[in-house]
Order: sequence, then structure tokens, then C-alpha cells
Amino acid sequence: MTLRTKLAFVLGGGGARGALQVGALRALLEIGVQPDLLVGSSIGAVNAAFLAIHGINGEGVQRLVKAWSDAAEAELLPSNYLWLTVRALFNRPVEYPMHRMQEFFVSHGVDPDLRFGDIKDVGLITVAADLNQGIPILFGLDPQDRVLDGLLASTALPPWVSPLPKDGSLLIDGGAVSNLPIEPAIEAGATEIVAMDLKDFRDHQGNGQGFGPFLSKLLNTVEQRQMYLELALAQARRVKVHYLKLQGAEHIPLWHFAHTDELILSGYALTHQALQDGSLKSLVEKPGWAARLKRALR
Repeated sequence: MTLRTKLAFVLGGGGARGALQVGALRALLEIGVQPDLLVGSSIGAVNAAFLAIHGINGEGVQRLVKAWSDAAEAELLPSNYLWLTVRALFNRPVEYPMHRMQEFFVSHGVDPDLRFGDIKDVGLITVAADLNQGIPILFGLDPQDRVLDGLLASTALPPWVSPLPKDGSLLIDGGAVSNLPIEPAIEAGATEIVAMDLKDFRDHQGNGQGFGPFLSKLLNTVEQRQMYLELALAQARRVKVHYLKLQGAEHIPLWHFAHTDELILSGYALTHQALQDGSLKSLVEKPGWAARLKRALR
């Protein structure tokens, strides 16, 4: 007896670079690669939730493109992050970014009363981190979880948004424990994964002195180690992972949403390349897929 494959799209965190995932999603859906499960951390959680809510199809992608266009004007992550950090260190955090994000989510179709169980066409998991226990928190395993709660927790990224207290937990951005949430996807039952990684090592290049550059490199090292461990876990569990590296030609800071259009195009092109002769080729090496890919490339 052959068990049915449960395909998960795993969407990693990366702030404004999440527009690359929009292009990747468009390319995959165009040739008929349909996920059974969407799992996301940070901006990946936003992309996953918006697509799950609006439809796993071309129309859903267009709604996602529109949301990204609006985000470019909304300054969801203000660029004055150093000032925000100083305020946080002196226990004077600014709360308005969280409220701005909540208003943005609601205005783009995330009903405050929407539960994960209300989404019928695809499974959805958003990943947050609990600072009190040092573990991932997966919203969506319980169908009564609210989607808005899952999004706000998964995108609570200091210094822009303070940690969120909830039922004895202190929740922050899921990237703190699983920026490319392969392990959460396996926990939710995935048997095959397309992992869309937004990590850009250009964030940490150079030999900058001081605590800031040191902390950045330290967090990057921890994040990379976590990804390698999750990939090793997938291999041990015999879960096939199609790793898709999404990186634009120019380095884009996490908070800089002005390059949305070009990043969407870049993500689309990178994914098509990976489907033809790269890391995604084995995903479509089945009867009928070659013809679909050729039609999409015309």
C-alpha cells in the first residue's frame, strides 16, 4: 500500500525579502504544484496565511501581490530600528508597529474571528517562539486557534514589536527558533517539502566591530545551525526536501519594502530556473510535468 504524499510549502522568514516567495508561489502554482500544507515563520507566515485565506490559485496570488504593494506604502517595519532598540533597552518600547500590523492584516482579509479550522482547502501552520520555554509554538495544530493570533505572534519581531504575553508564554517571531520551519512541517504530517529560504548572508558580511555586528553574526550562526539540524531531521525521517534558495541580485534589508515588484519577478525567475535544472527539478520529474513546465515558460 502506497501512502499519499502530503506536500508542504515551507516559507521562511526574511522581512521585505518575502516578496521573493510571492514570485516563487506564482511559478509553482502556474504549473499545477499544489500544496496540502502551508507552514511559515515571520513574513513566511504572512504569505502562507494570505494565500490560504484567498485561495491556492492565481487569484490568491494576485491578492497577495496587492497586499505586498500596499505593504510597501505602509512602512510596517519602520527603518529607524536603532531608535526603537534604544527605547526597548530603556523599557520604553513603542507599541504602534504591532497595532499597525494588526490593522494591516485585518484590512487584507484576516477576520479577527477566523479560526485555522475555517480554512478548508489547505492546512496552515504559523510558527512563533516562546521565550519562557525556549520552544516553537505552532498555531494551527488546534483548529480553534485564531489565525490573527498566529500571525501577530509569528511576526512579533523586536525591536519593532515587543514580545506578546499569552497564557504564560512570551511569544516572538518564529524565526528565533525555526526560521525555515521544516521541523514544524514534519510535525504537522508533511511527507514532502518545498522549502523557500530567504536567508541572505550579505546581512552579516564584513568585520564590523562592536556589539551590534557581533550579535548579528551570532544569531546568524544559531539560525544556520538550526536549519542544518532540521534538514538532517527530514533526511532521517525520509521526508524529501526540495530546498529553494531565494536571493535577489541586490541586498535588501529586512525593513526595506520599496523593492517589492522586482523581488516578485526575481523569485518567479529563480523558481523557474530551479524547476528546469536546479533544486526543484526532481519535484516535477514525473509523467506530464515536463509538458506543463514548457507551457508555463511560453
